Amino acid sequence: MNRLELPFGRAICYSGFRNGQSPETGIFPSYEEIKEDLLLLQGHWEYLRLYDCDPHAETVLDVLETEDLNFRVMLGVYIVAEVSNHNCEWGGVYSDEQLASNIIQNQNNVRKLIRLANRYPQIIFSLSAGNEAAVEWTDHLVPVERIMGYVKWIKDGTHQPVTFCDNYAPWLDKLEPLVDLVDFISIHTYPVWEYKGIEDGLTFTQDNFNAVADKYPHKSVIITEAGWATNSNGRGIEPHNVSEELQRTYYKQLVNWSDEQGVLTFIFEAFDEEWKGSPEPLEPEKHWGLFRTDRKPKLVMQELFSQLLD
Repeated sequence: MNRLELPFGRAICYSGFRNGQSPETGIFPSYEEIKEDLLLLQGHWEYLRLYDCDPHAETVLDVLETEDLNFRVMLGVYIVAEVSNHNCEWGGVYSDEQLASNIIQNQNNVRKLIRLANRYPQIIFSLSAGNEAAVEWTDHLVPVERIMGYVKWIKDGTHQPVTFCDNYAPWLDKLEPLVDLVDFISIHTYPVWEYKGIEDGLTFTQDNFNAVADKYPHKSVIITEAGWATNSNGRGIEPHNVSEELQRTYYKQLVNWSDEQGVLTFIFEAFDEEWKGSPEPLEPEKHWGLFRTDRKPKLVMQELFSQLLD
């Protein structure tokens, strides 16, 4: 058992958008496409993380229930900007009208999270009140007191443990008022985004985890995102510092450490997602999957999924 009193298991972030699909265009994966993905992942991972209460998440939950698949889900609500963030380099500044509309959207999505949590209590094991909405560079900044309000609202309406997912850094200071409200802390750690080479990758992740865990010894800490990209156009990640070989090395080190320490760690992510980031093919946001968009395994998964290489 880990410190969340859950049976320990492997965990992975899942978003099933294939080429030509995206939440921005409203073209979502079908039931059969999601079923294909989950059958591929079943038996190798026990926990899934879903980011939003969109039609994609609804279909995933439907597939899990209908097909009686053996996964437990962390379901999140994706809260969008409620204030402008002038520290964001790629956007993050909005009109007052847009921010007011965003607040209504966030409230509606929290209501939907609560409904889904109560609809699927045997599948959904925990809930997240947002994703990377507090870190200094985010384009969807939400004040901490507003996040606290969403956590309280979700806890009042559901029975599952509630968390908030963000980079490790704000948990060390800005998010301290949130710590006693959440049932456990969820951190993200990306060595390669912070210009660390593979020789320092795992140590950097361990340091991130331990900094938060040591600061709040009374609270369980898990990792809800950690991974290594396989391509980059140089935007934020040096191209020489990413490859399938480096991804394999970091993945093996991370999984071994997580297993040894009993730290629930969600690998980011299952599949590459072509829709993310800029239109450039080597945009790093598109290349974090253990599998490519065509569901062929990258090097890290080729031994385990050799049957898919034919």
